Amino acid sequence: MTQADPRTADLARELAATLRGEARFGTAERVVYAYDASNYRQLPAGVVHPADLDDVRTTVALCREAGVPLVPRGAGTSIGGQAIGPGAVVIDFRRHLGRVLSVDPDARTAAVEPGTVLDDLQRAARPYGLRFGPDPSTHSRCTLGGMIGNDACGSHSVAWGRTGDNVRTLDLLLADGTELTAGGPLDAAARARLRTLPGRAGELHRALQDLAGDHLALLRRAMPDLPRRGSGYALDALLPEHGHHLARALTGTEGTCAVLLGATVRLVPEPAARALVVAGYPDESAAADAVPGLLPLRPLTVEGMAADLVAALLAAGPRPAALDHLPDGACWLFLEVGGDTPREALDAAHDLAATARRQARAATSVVTDPAEQRGLWAVREAGAGIATRLPDGTRAWPGWEDSAVPVEHLGDYLRDLRRLLGRHGLRGIPYGHFGEGCVHLRLDLPLTDPQRLPEFRAFMEQAADLAVSHGGSLSGEHGDGQARAELLPRMYPPEIIDLFARFKRILDPGNLLNPGNLVDPRPLDADLRFTGRDLLPLAQPYDDDRGSLLHAVHRCVGVAKCTDTTTGVMCPSYMATGEERHSTRGRARLLADMLRGEAVTDGWRSEEVREALDLCLGCKGCASDCPTHVDMATYRTEFLHQHYRHRLRPASHWSMGWLPLWLRAAALAPRPAGALLRLRPAAALLKRLGGIDPRRDLPALPAETFTAWFRRHRAARPARPGATPVILWPDTFSAYLQPDAARAAVEVLERLGHDVRLPDGPVCCGLTWISTGQLGVARAVARRSLAALPPGVPVVGLEPSCTAALREEWPRLLGTTDPAARELATRVRTFAEFLDEDGTDLPHLGGRAVTQVHCHQHAVLGTAADRRIEAALGLDNTVLDSGCCGLAGNFGFEQGHYDVSVAAAERVLMPAVRAAAPDTTVLADGYGCRIQIAQLGDGRRAVHLAQVVRDGLDRHDPLDRTAATDR
Repeated sequence: MTQADPRTADLARELAATLRGEARFGTAERVVYAYDASNYRQLPAGVVHPADLDDVRTTVALCREAGVPLVPRGAGTSIGGQAIGPGAVVIDFRRHLGRVLSVDPDARTAAVEPGTVLDDLQRAARPYGLRFGPDPSTHSRCTLGGMIGNDACGSHSVAWGRTGDNVRTLDLLLADGTELTAGGPLDAAARARLRTLPGRAGELHRALQDLAGDHLALLRRAMPDLPRRGSGYALDALLPEHGHHLARALTGTEGTCAVLLGATVRLVPEPAARALVVAGYPDESAAADAVPGLLPLRPLTVEGMAADLVAALLAAGPRPAALDHLPDGACWLFLEVGGDTPREALDAAHDLAATARRQARAATSVVTDPAEQRGLWAVREAGAGIATRLPDGTRAWPGWEDSAVPVEHLGDYLRDLRRLLGRHGLRGIPYGHFGEGCVHLRLDLPLTDPQRLPEFRAFMEQAADLAVSHGGSLSGEHGDGQARAELLPRMYPPEIIDLFARFKRILDPGNLLNPGNLVDPRPLDADLRFTGRDLLPLAQPYDDDRGSLLHAVHRCVGVAKCTDTTTGVMCPSYMATGEERHSTRGRARLLADMLRGEAVTDGWRSEEVREALDLCLGCKGCASDCPTHVDMATYRTEFLHQHYRHRLRPASHWSMGWLPLWLRAAALAPRPAGALLRLRPAAALLKRLGGIDPRRDLPALPAETFTAWFRRHRAARPARPGATPVILWPDTFSAYLQPDAARAAVEVLERLGHDVRLPDGPVCCGLTWISTGQLGVARAVARRSLAALPPGVPVVGLEPSCTAALREEWPRLLGTTDPAARELATRVRTFAEFLDEDGTDLPHLGGRAVTQVHCHQHAVLGTAADRRIEAALGLDNTVLDSGCCGLAGNFGFEQGHYDVSVAAAERVLMPAVRAAAPDTTVLADGYGCRIQIAQLGDGRRAVHLAQVVRDGLDRHDPLDRTAATDR
């Protein structure tokens, strides 16, 4: 590991001693904050998480005294490199300064802190029928401070404006300690009063007013007038005709002029009803040409999405049902309209659709169902992640991802841009805010080959010239940062570039705030984040990443969906701790730096990487929920395998990694073994020796294992002649810990006419060894178990994690050396999938249920069949948006994990279980989920779907209880 610059050591100590919040200057924290969502890496000196505004003031003062630069940061999703800085102290406002301070429904304003997440503001405003207008696709995690820094827009800015149009006042702290409130617009008398203020405040206002007043003609002539001008400083906001709107001028300054302490923002009425028109066109240029004719109907959105994006989406995963609503075409406009009633919104949608058909012969569809609208918007919002990979798997990067031109020039600009791409041999996926002429376009730029960086520079320069030739801007909403600031002289004359520098010097004369962005920028082809090498040999194939772990971890592009704490499975450890290094993104950054070998220098032995991965639950939520499908569970397995190779492993790797073996041994004498576990001293000793948290109860052992019961059952009740064979996978948990679910599955499958068989010998999926990084043992177990499965017979799994291992882990683990593993994956089914495909009528059970979906089922197997089976049973079922239960196999039992495990469960799952009525069935197919509920649920118990179906069959036909006497 490396240490921060010794010159910052005193600063680090003083910050740590003075702040109420956290000051962290260790390697891990510095590495995860060396990245944002851009192509760049800048290692900071340290990171401060201020607990309050006094912490912010103290941090700025101490950094000023030490001469250390500062970078204010929100969610770290800046695509231009604005949220990182070499040798700087990064101020992360998210952790403690994220409150909505007030909502004034009469004034239609809200007061927010810098770290307030946009969705939190929307939730606070919703009861009053209000909302904040701008809504970038990162709305679930982006902060108001970051939006103000970049002048963010989103899909609705065509109706409600960009962030700068919705800012009332900004409370600011300058690098010299001056605090001021910037507002606007102001009349002449108000401007005059500001000039007379005493001290530094009056000096600032005089200098800023004179900057504009002395250059009126230049500012009126040289600042392009277009709705999405996101490049440079908005100095024309200081013109008299714009009321010397200082708040507007400071919005979009990318943290280079002032530190935001708070803001008052404008809210707009939320439409009571919405409808979505989707209009299809032959290509993106035709769609762009149609936009000017649609704007007079005042749609709330005019978003463009080309077929390339859909192809990339389909290449990355299963086909979303929302795509059924796309009409014919190769590019679509998403045209949302609102109304006071559903009828009014529908009428407006029909008018807009008719206009689209009449003017450009567009194919149209009108979507009014809110869920279907959300599905379509989810496809569009995932664009920032989906577009990082072209349909053939080639990686695509930002850089020229945010240009904007006048909307009437957009079609011609896109045609010229396609020609420019062709000359450079580049490909990409265009989409964006066509209603304001803004195009998002990630390209397969040659960024990973240092020899081809001159090609990258040549393209960027020519692309900048192209956008300017169409009257456009280098950026429409992402800002400039290191990615584009160097190109500003191609957009603005030298006199304007000089005014930008003077503007920053007035506010930040010491160049303390985010230096190297916008003014005196760093080169656009320097400091790229892609350096690194694989530490060979790797233990897993990484077939979708060219056999490279480096390629795999660079799937993370920093869009930070893993830091959304409100929904989904990803990322349970971040939801519990709020620590960036415990997010999928943070772990990917640490792994990337490990492979880079500069800050993290000890490779597979890195303690920083091990600590960050230690709280990874292995839930695989990121593999499905991350837009770029980062699979941190797989990378963690690789790291653990390499980290502990030829080294002493933790006790939990032996106790729980080898759990199948210990349970099989205990099954030789189940009653004495069970009695031993019930003795408190013996259980305490076992937990201490096994690295198990003492607060956990060891699961009880059944008097009879499932396999013993099955042998007895089959001897008493032979299979029916002619019954269709099916293999029931006897996973470790069902076989040795909770056999009733497996018994129920046998009863159900036999009553539905199947010959239930077990494998031809002892089997195990090997997941406990995989999750602890013991891949050599896992491979041996998988090969032996695979040999015990006869060919051609369907295999039904009951435990989702084991079933997912058969379907996904075995083909990866055994690779091309054993094609039988891939063939097996095609005939593995969950219990619900098998019943669903079997098509047998099920009895109507009725009643209410709540379901905890196992995270591996969510990520790998899917749940559509479960929902159909539950509907067939007549269950009034609520599927909890609870994410991982927190137990996650061995994770929740291991020492050091209990608090995070419980925090994950208490976020949604356990409150919902406790609140469920006594007669509500709690469904959880995962053994770990059932154990977590049993140990935390105040007496509630969860059951497997197989047990529910068996009970339904018993009630429907009590005379046909095939194995009731054997239970």
